[in-house]
Amino acid sequence: MLGSKKKLELEEDLDLESDMDLDDVGDIDDDELSLDEEPSGNQVLQSTSKRVRMIFSVMASPNRIDILRILNSKGPLTYSELKSLAGFKSKKESGKFAYHLRKLLRQSLVALNKSERRYTITNLGKLVLSLARQIEERSIIESGKMYVRTSHDSIEEFNSQKIIQSLVREGSLPLELAQKITEEVENRIYKYQTAYLTGSLIRELVNSVLLEHGHEEYRHKLARVGLPTFEVQEMISNAENVDNGAEGLLFKTGQTVFAEHLLTSTLPKDIADAHLSADLHITNLGLWSILPDTIFINVKTLIEDGLDLKGKSLGVCRIPSVKTLGNLSSALSIIIALISKEASQEVVMDDLVPLLSKHSKDLSELENKLVDSFTTSSTTVGYSRASTVVSFRIPLGTDQKIVKTVLSAYKTYAQLTPVPRIGLVIDYEKGKITDVSSIISEIISLGGKVMFTKHNISQKGIVCKKNPTSTVLHLGSLSINLPRLAFESNKDETYFRARLALLMKPALAAMALRNKTISNLIRLGVNPILAANTQYMQRGTVSLVVNLVGLQNAVYGILGFKDNKEGQEILHKVVETAVDIASKKGKELGIDVIVGMTSSDGSDRFISLDGDKYGKNSVQEISNSETYSEGMEFDIDTLSNLTGKSTEITECNRISKILDGNLFVQIMMGRGTDGDKIKKVIEKASSITNSFKPIMQVPTCGNCGFKDSKLAEKCPSCKSTYII
Repeated sequence: MLGSKKKLELEEDLDLESDMDLDDVGDIDDDELSLDEEPSGNQVLQSTSKRVRMIFSVMASPNRIDILRILNSKGPLTYSELKSLAGFKSKKESGKFAYHLRKLLRQSLVALNKSERRYTITNLGKLVLSLARQIEERSIIESGKMYVRTSHDSIEEFNSQKIIQSLVREGSLPLELAQKITEEVENRIYKYQTAYLTGSLIRELVNSVLLEHGHEEYRHKLARVGLPTFEVQEMISNAENVDNGAEGLLFKTGQTVFAEHLLTSTLPKDIADAHLSADLHITNLGLWSILPDTIFINVKTLIEDGLDLKGKSLGVCRIPSVKTLGNLSSALSIIIALISKEASQEVVMDDLVPLLSKHSKDLSELENKLVDSFTTSSTTVGYSRASTVVSFRIPLGTDQKIVKTVLSAYKTYAQLTPVPRIGLVIDYEKGKITDVSSIISEIISLGGKVMFTKHNISQKGIVCKKNPTSTVLHLGSLSINLPRLAFESNKDETYFRARLALLMKPALAAMALRNKTISNLIRLGVNPILAANTQYMQRGTVSLVVNLVGLQNAVYGILGFKDNKEGQEILHKVVETAVDIASKKGKELGIDVIVGMTSSDGSDRFISLDGDKYGKNSVQEISNSETYSEGMEFDIDTLSNLTGKSTEITECNRISKILDGNLFVQIMMGRGTDGDKIKKVIEKASSITNSFKPIMQVPTCGNCGFKDSKLAEKCPSCKSTYII
C-alpha cells in the first residue's frame, strides 16, 4: 500500500515538472510564451512591470482562475484532488493541468506544502482572485444591462423567467397569475432604471405587487424571514449582552429567523395571533419547532451501549466500550455536552447510581472523576442565556456510599461554577432526606439546582410517568394567560372556563403538529443521540404539556372570589376543566397530554401587556409582584410553621393531585439564608409535600464570576458593581 502511494506521488511530481507537448495545452497564447522567455531587467521598474504583466497573464486563463477558486473554497488539496475538481479527469489532460498549476506556482499564487503534499492558495493568489471577481462584476455593470446579485454569492443577468419559476415553486401561484405579476414587476424594474439589483429587492417588489392585487396569502408564502441591517448592526454593537461569544451571536441570529418563520409560516394563524396578543405565550420561539423541551432518558443505557452517533458529529470521539473509570468519566462528560444540545430546557437522566456502582472500590477516585466530568462538560455552548439544564435523578435508599459520592462531587462543581447548568433530582420516596440534608443544604447555599420529589420529575415540576428505562420527550413551552381570559369573561366563571376550553383545543392541535415536525427531524438525525436511543422514534414516547399561569390572580383577583372554601372550589373546577379538555383532546390526537402549573418566562410579558390593555392599576390590584402566580410558592419562614394539616398544604396537595403531580412548588429563601435553616426546611417540606424546589439566589459578579451568598453592592475580587 505504501509503495503504491509513493509511486503515485512520484508520478504527480514527474507530471508537474516534465516538459510537455504544446499541442496538449490548447489555450496558451504568444504573450504568455514570450513573457516566460523574456530576460529579467536590471532596473526595479522593469522588474515590477514584468511581474505585474506575468500576473495578468495568469489571470487571462479561466482554467487558472478556476484552480484558484477551488483552492480558496476547499482549502489545501492533493494534486489528484485538485486535478479532479478542476475538471481535468482524463489522462490526456494531465499535461494541460500540470502546465496551469506550474504557472500558478511560479508566480507564487499557489504554494505546495511538501510535508503534507497539498496545494494551497497564497495571500497573493487571494488578492488576484478578488481582483478578477471585481473586474468581472464591473464589466457586467458597465455593459448597460441589468444584473442581479443573488443570495448564492453570484452576479447574473436579470431574467424574468426566474421570477415566474419562483412564484410557482415557492408561492404555488397559477402559471397565468405568475406571468401577470412578473410582467408588472419587470415593468417597474425597467421604469426605475436600476442597473444593479439584488434578490431581496426583487422579492420586495414582487410582494408589493401581490399585496396591491389583494393576494395576501401568496405574499405570505413568499415573505423573506431575517433581520434588517440595522438590527444586525445593533446586535454586533451590543455584543457584550450576548453570551458565548461569536457562537452566541450566531445562535441569537438563527433563533430570530426561526422564530419569525414559526409565527408567519408554521403556526396556525389563530395560535400565532394568540401568542402575539398574549392570550398565550410560547417560550423559545426559535427552537419550538426544532427541539423538544424536556427529555427523560437513561444514562446507564446510553453509556453502556457506547456512543453511536452514526455519521453525525464526526469531530466527537467515539467510545465504543466503557470498561475503566477513565473511559466512564470521558463518556459521561461527552454525553452531558451532547445531550444538552438536543433539548431546549432540560434533560433528566436516570440510573447514574447503578452505572457508578461498578466503580465503587475507590470512592475518592470516583468523586474526582465525577468532578472532572461535570466541569469539562460545562464548556458546552448553550443556545441562550437560559441554557439547557442536565439533571441526574438520585434515588435515596439505594447505594448510600455512591449517593454521597455524587453529592460531594456535585458540591465541588457548584463551588467552581458561577451559574451551574447541571442539576440534581433527589427522589426521597424510598429514602430519608435526613441522611443527606446537611450536604444538600450546603449545595443549595452555593447556588446548586436541586429538585426534591417522590417521582421522576423535571426541575420545573413536570412528572414523567413512563418506565424509567424508556426515553420520553415532553413538548411544552406553551403557557395560557388565565388573567387575560378572566378579564375577557365579564366576571362570569362559567364563561371563563368555556374560553379556557376554546383556547386549549387549537393550542393542542398546534402542539400535535409540532410533535410531527420534531419527530421527523429526529428521524433525519438532527438529534443523533435521540435518534439512536429511540430507534428513530420507534421506541420513544411523547407527551404534550400545557402550563396554566396566573390561576390565583384570575380566580381571586378578577372573578371576585375570596380565598376561602368556596373560592378554592372554583379554583379546583378551573383546573379540572383544563385536565378534562386535555384528556379528551389527547385521546382524539392519540397522544398523552399533561396540564401543569409551573414557571414561565411569559409571566412578566403577560402582566406588561395586560397592563397596557386593561390599565396598569387594574393589573397591580390583582398581583403583589411583577409576575402572575406560577405553581405554588411558600416563603421559608411561612413553611417552617406549617404542618401536613395546614390549610395551605392541604390545598397545595389537592391541586397537585388533580394535576397528577405536575405542580411546581417553590420554597423561596432569602440571600444568605443560614445552612442550618435550609436543612430544617427541606426536612420539613419533604414530610408534608410530594415535591418541592428550594429557590435561593446566590449573588454573582457579572464581571469576574466571583460568587458568594454575602456578596452585596461591590465585588471584593474585581471591585465591579455589576452583581447578578
